[in-house]
Amino acid sequence: MGKSKVVITGAPGTGKTSIVKVLEEQGHICYHEIIRDMTLKEKSKGNSEEFISNPLVFADDAMQFNKDLLHGRTAQYINALDNLEPITFFDRGIPDVLAYMDFFGQQYDEEFEHPCKIHRYDIVFIVPPWKDIYVSDNERLETFEEAEHLHHALVNTYTQFGYNPIEVPKDTVHNRIDFILETLKNL
Repeated sequence: MGKSKVVITGAPGTGKTSIVKVLEEQGHICYHEIIRDMTLKEKSKGNSEEFISNPLVFADDAMQFNKDLLHGRTAQYINALDNLEPITFFDRGIPDVLAYMDFFGQQYDEEFEHPCKIHRYDIVFIVPPWKDIYVSDNERLETFEEAEHLHHALVNTYTQFGYNPIEVPKDTVHNRIDFILETLKNL
Protein backbone atom coordinates (compact mmCIF):
# COMPACT_ATOMS: atom_id res chain seq x y z
CA MET A 1 0.00 0.00 0.00
CA GLY A 2 2.93 2.38 0.52
CA LYS A 3 2.98 5.38 2.81
CA SER A 4 -0.55 6.73 3.32
CA LYS A 5 -1.91 9.88 4.91
CA VAL A 6 -5.41 9.05 6.16
CA VAL A 7 -7.99 11.55 7.43
CA ILE A 8 -10.73 10.54 9.81
CA THR A 9 -13.26 13.33 9.80
CA GLY A 10 -16.84 13.87 10.83
CA ALA A 11 -19.09 16.25 12.62
CA PRO A 12 -18.70 16.66 16.38
CA GLY A 13 -19.91 13.76 18.49
CA THR A 14 -19.60 11.08 15.83
CA GLY A 15 -16.91 9.03 17.58
CA LYS A 16 -13.96 9.95 15.35
CA THR A 17 -11.68 10.99 18.20
CA SER A 18 -12.38 7.70 20.00
CA ILE A 19 -11.37 5.88 16.83
CA VAL A 20 -8.14 7.87 16.56
CA LYS A 21 -7.28 7.29 20.23
CA VAL A 22 -7.65 3.51 19.88
CA LEU A 23 -5.67 3.52 16.62
CA GLU A 24 -2.90 5.28 18.51
CA GLU A 25 -3.13 2.76 21.36
CA GLN A 26 -2.67 0.06 18.73
CA GLY A 27 0.61 1.68 17.72
CA HIS A 28 -0.43 3.76 14.73
CA ILE A 29 0.91 7.28 14.24
CA CYS A 30 -1.96 9.72 14.83
CA TYR A 31 -2.23 13.49 14.71
CA HIS A 32 -4.91 14.74 17.07
CA GLU A 33 -7.60 17.35 16.64
CA ILE A 34 -6.32 20.78 17.62
CA ILE A 35 -9.51 22.85 17.73
CA ARG A 36 -10.63 21.66 21.17
CA ASP A 37 -7.60 23.22 22.83
CA MET A 38 -7.96 26.35 20.71
CA THR A 39 -11.65 26.68 21.65
CA LEU A 40 -10.90 26.28 25.36
CA LYS A 41 -8.17 28.90 25.11
CA GLU A 42 -10.49 31.39 23.38
CA LYS A 43 -13.36 30.71 25.78
CA SER A 44 -11.08 31.35 28.76
CA LYS A 45 -10.35 34.83 27.43
CA GLY A 46 -13.95 36.00 27.17
CA ASN A 47 -17.47 35.67 28.43
CA SER A 48 -18.46 32.07 27.77
CA GLU A 49 -21.49 31.96 30.03
CA GLU A 50 -23.85 31.86 27.08
CA PHE A 51 -24.00 28.43 25.42
CA ILE A 52 -23.35 29.18 21.76
CA SER A 53 -22.51 26.63 19.08
CA ASN A 54 -19.95 28.67 17.18
CA PRO A 55 -16.54 28.63 18.93
CA LEU A 56 -15.59 31.66 16.85
CA VAL A 57 -17.83 33.90 18.94
CA PHE A 58 -15.28 33.52 21.72
CA ALA A 59 -12.37 34.55 19.49
CA ASP A 60 -11.28 38.17 19.37
CA ASP A 61 -10.50 37.72 15.67
CA ALA A 62 -12.48 34.92 14.01
CA MET A 63 -10.46 35.08 10.79
CA GLN A 64 -7.20 34.82 12.73
CA PHE A 65 -8.63 31.86 14.66
CA ASN A 66 -9.33 30.13 11.33
CA LYS A 67 -5.87 30.99 10.01
CA ASP A 68 -4.28 29.57 13.16
CA LEU A 69 -6.33 26.42 12.76
CA LEU A 70 -5.38 26.16 9.07
CA HIS A 71 -1.69 26.65 9.90
CA GLY A 72 -1.88 24.09 12.71
CA ARG A 73 -3.41 21.44 10.49
CA THR A 74 -0.96 22.26 7.69
CA ALA A 75 1.94 21.90 10.15
CA GLN A 76 0.60 18.48 11.17
CA TYR A 77 0.54 17.42 7.52
CA ILE A 78 4.09 18.67 6.88
CA ASN A 79 5.39 17.01 10.08
CA ALA A 80 3.84 13.73 8.95
CA LEU A 81 5.92 13.77 5.77
CA ASP A 82 8.99 12.85 7.84
CA ASN A 83 7.18 9.89 9.37
CA LEU A 84 8.48 6.52 8.16
CA GLU A 85 5.40 4.52 9.16
CA PRO A 86 3.22 3.13 6.35
CA ILE A 87 0.06 4.86 7.63
CA THR A 88 -0.44 8.17 9.38
CA PHE A 89 -3.90 9.05 10.70
CA PHE A 90 -5.23 12.58 11.14
CA ASP A 91 -8.16 13.52 13.39
CA ARG A 92 -9.50 16.02 10.85
CA GLY A 93 -7.72 17.34 7.78
CA ILE A 94 -6.96 20.74 6.33
CA PRO A 95 -10.25 20.92 4.34
CA ASP A 96 -12.19 20.68 7.61
CA VAL A 97 -11.32 24.34 8.24
CA LEU A 98 -13.11 25.38 5.04
CA ALA A 99 -16.10 23.12 5.74
CA TYR A 100 -16.62 24.82 9.10
CA MET A 101 -16.19 28.25 7.53
CA ASP A 102 -18.86 27.32 4.97
CA PHE A 103 -21.14 26.09 7.76
CA PHE A 104 -20.74 29.36 9.68
CA GLY A 105 -21.13 31.49 6.53
CA GLN A 106 -17.59 32.85 6.59
CA GLN A 107 -15.84 33.91 3.41
CA TYR A 108 -12.38 32.63 2.52
CA ASP A 109 -10.00 33.05 -0.37
CA GLU A 110 -7.09 31.30 -2.04
CA GLU A 111 -5.04 31.60 1.16
CA PHE A 112 -7.36 28.95 2.62
CA GLU A 113 -7.90 26.93 -0.55
CA HIS A 114 -4.24 26.63 -1.56
CA PRO A 115 -3.15 24.35 1.33
CA CYS A 116 -6.10 22.06 0.54
CA LYS A 117 -4.94 21.79 -3.06
CA ILE A 118 -1.24 21.14 -2.44
CA HIS A 119 -1.31 19.04 0.75
CA ARG A 120 -3.22 15.98 -0.41
CA TYR A 121 -4.34 13.08 1.74
CA ASP A 122 -4.50 9.59 0.30
CA ILE A 123 -7.88 8.64 1.70
CA VAL A 124 -10.64 10.27 3.73
CA PHE A 125 -12.96 8.39 6.06
CA ILE A 126 -16.02 10.21 7.35
CA VAL A 127 -17.85 9.19 10.49
CA PRO A 128 -21.57 10.03 10.17
CA PRO A 129 -23.73 11.69 12.81
CA TRP A 130 -25.15 9.14 15.22
CA LYS A 131 -27.76 10.42 17.67
CA ASP A 132 -27.32 7.46 20.04
CA ILE A 133 -23.74 8.44 20.89
CA TYR A 134 -23.97 12.21 20.52
CA VAL A 135 -23.08 14.22 23.65
CA SER A 136 -22.41 17.96 24.01
CA ASP A 137 -19.63 19.16 26.29
CA ASN A 138 -17.55 22.26 27.05
CA GLU A 139 -15.71 22.09 23.72
CA ARG A 140 -18.40 20.40 21.59
CA LEU A 141 -20.96 23.16 21.41
CA GLU A 142 -23.09 22.11 18.43
CA THR A 143 -26.56 20.58 18.66
CA PHE A 144 -27.14 17.23 16.98
CA GLU A 145 -29.00 18.99 14.16
CA GLU A 146 -26.02 21.29 13.63
CA ALA A 147 -23.77 18.23 13.60
CA GLU A 148 -25.87 16.80 10.76
CA HIS A 149 -25.45 20.03 8.78
CA LEU A 150 -21.72 20.03 9.49
CA HIS A 151 -21.53 16.46 8.18
CA HIS A 152 -22.95 17.65 4.86
CA ALA A 153 -20.56 20.61 4.79
CA LEU A 154 -17.63 18.23 5.34
CA VAL A 155 -18.76 15.87 2.57
CA ASN A 156 -19.25 18.82 0.20
CA THR A 157 -15.87 20.38 0.96
CA TYR A 158 -13.88 17.16 0.62
CA THR A 159 -15.74 16.34 -2.59
CA GLN A 160 -15.00 19.83 -3.92
CA PHE A 161 -11.29 19.11 -3.47
CA GLY A 162 -11.51 15.82 -5.36
CA TYR A 163 -11.90 13.34 -2.51
CA ASN A 164 -14.45 10.57 -2.29
CA PRO A 165 -15.02 10.28 1.48
CA ILE A 166 -15.72 6.73 2.64
CA GLU A 167 -18.43 6.54 5.27
CA VAL A 168 -17.52 4.53 8.36
CA PRO A 169 -20.45 2.38 9.55
CA LYS A 170 -22.17 3.09 12.85
CA ASP A 171 -20.73 0.34 15.04
CA THR A 172 -18.41 -0.23 17.98
CA VAL A 173 -15.09 1.59 17.98
CA HIS A 174 -13.21 -1.66 17.34
CA ASN A 175 -15.49 -2.66 14.46
CA ARG A 176 -15.09 0.79 12.96
CA ILE A 177 -11.32 0.46 13.19
CA ASP A 178 -11.49 -2.99 11.59
CA PHE A 179 -13.51 -1.45 8.74
CA ILE A 180 -10.94 1.33 8.25
CA LEU A 181 -7.93 -1.00 8.35
CA GLU A 182 -9.57 -3.56 6.04
CA THR A 183 -10.47 -0.81 3.57
CA LEU A 184 -6.86 0.41 3.62
CA LYS A 185 -5.57 -3.13 3.00
CA ASN A 186 -7.78 -3.42 -0.07
CA LEU A 187 -6.57 -0.22 -1.73
